[in-house]
Formats: sequence, C-alpha cells, structure tokens
Amino acid sequence: MDKKIRRLRRARKTRAKIAELAVARLCVHRSNCHIYAQIIAASGDKVLVSASTQEKDVLGQVKNGGNAEAAKLVGQRIAEKAKQAGIEQVAFDRSGFIYHGRVKALAEAAREHGLQF
Repeated sequence: MDKKIRRLRRARKTRAKIAELAVARLCVHRSNCHIYAQIIAASGDKVLVSASTQEKDVLGQVKNGGNAEAAKLVGQRIAEKAKQAGIEQVAFDRSGFIYHGRVKALAEAAREHGLQF
C-alpha cells in the first residue's frame, strides 16, 4: 500500500465518525506549496467558508505558502470568516494527514481565534 492510499483510508474513517456527530467540519488539505482549509456543512454538500494560501491577501503576507507560518495565517483567516458566518463549533478533519507541523499550526491558530473543536 502506498502512502496516499494509507492517508485516504485514515481520512475515510475520520469522516465516517464526523458524519455520526452531524456537525460542520473543518477540512484541511496540504500540498508541498500551499495549504487549504474549508468549513463544510454537516450534510456534506456545501462549503460554508474557505481560506488558503492562494488568496491574494495571504499571498502578500507570506513568502512561502508551504510552511507553518503560512498555515497559522490560514488558520486565523478561517476562524475569522467562520465567526462572520456564525459558525463556532466544528469537527476537525485533517484528511488523514498526521497532526504535526503545518496541520497542527493551522488547528492551533484556529482555536486561538475562537473556533471550538
């Protein structure tokens, strides 16, 4: 089994558990160059809020979109946008990625700025 298949299997288990909880989920995806975050409705059919390192505001503030500093900024922006949309409680979906480095930095920044998960 290759690395991507193992990650996707972990993600599937997590998403099944989140579906049982029936809450909005903060879904994170990372690539080598960028990090993306979306808050998806409990039904799973609609993206309520999104933020990434490819947004113009974020691109101007960071040199490299693939580091922990950029992830903190994305976590801050997703929390601010969620507050504006009236979302306070979410489930954290790390998409099978290990809770370490950029994923951890994004989650901690979102918690610091008011998201609860």
